[in-house]
Amino acid sequence: MPDTVLRMGRISYLNVLPIYHPLEAGILPHDYELVSGPPALLNDMMARGELHVSSCSCFEYARRPERYYLVRDLSIGSRGPVMSVLLLSRVPVEELGGRELLISGESHTSVALLRLLMRDRYRQRVGYVTGQVSAALRSVTPPVAFLAIGDEALRLRRHPEYPYRVDLAEAWREWTGLPFIFGLWVVSRDAADRGLFRSDPGELLRRGRDWGLAHMDVILDLTGHGCPLSREDLARYYREGLVFSLGEEELRGLRLFYEKLAGTGLIAAVPRLRFFKLERTMRA
Repeated sequence: MPDTVLRMGRISYLNVLPIYHPLEAGILPHDYELVSGPPALLNDMMARGELHVSSCSCFEYARRPERYYLVRDLSIGSRGPVMSVLLLSRVPVEELGGRELLISGESHTSVALLRLLMRDRYRQRVGYVTGQVSAALRSVTPPVAFLAIGDEALRLRRHPEYPYRVDLAEAWREWTGLPFIFGLWVVSRDAADRGLFRSDPGELLRRGRDWGLAHMDVILDLTGHGCPLSREDLARYYREGLVFSLGEEELRGLRLFYEKLAGTGLIAAVPRLRFFKLERTMRA
């Protein structure tokens, strides 16, 4: 096997801290170089072959499924209000028709979900402009509505000038009755097929998740510094807002999202879900 340093992508948001803290703190030893960044950057790095395994938007997997294997039983999703993917608006969502919504370039999946909801659930024909939310809010012509994700959404969720709030995961659940999956973990198919893995990265990540969820007081202590949420809200965010598994109900939600994306032409076709198996990479 080539002497290759394996690189693992880590979303730079609070929502993945329960998974990655045990790896970053040395609680679970590993040989990966951890690379942190927003979802869109990690998507691009995986697509260019600069990472071997990473958290990844489910939209990225749908665009290039031939490049990846999925990690089993691991996701970033929600079965209800997620709190960190929000449409904030000056007017009710039913009055947004004909207006432009400000969207972030950091999360392809959240933008795709917003497009589906506006078109098919709320029946509002709107335009989209990509930009930086914080800068736009300080401008002389702030947006009528904007999409906030991750830590920024947690900070801005009670903005006094934007009293109307749509939690996108909650809207999806009300629309479909299923959880919504924002992020997956993927393994580079090229790296796997070249035999670069001698252990299952999914097992390591699932062990990290299980440790983080079992030691929530540690996670809350780490996230409490400088976080706009109270400790109680943080605990609710991790325990009720987020789901880190990928069971049958989550897979049904993921497949339905892909079907809707394909039906509107946002992706070419519904991708096959192919999962990483270590034995596949251990060929003679």
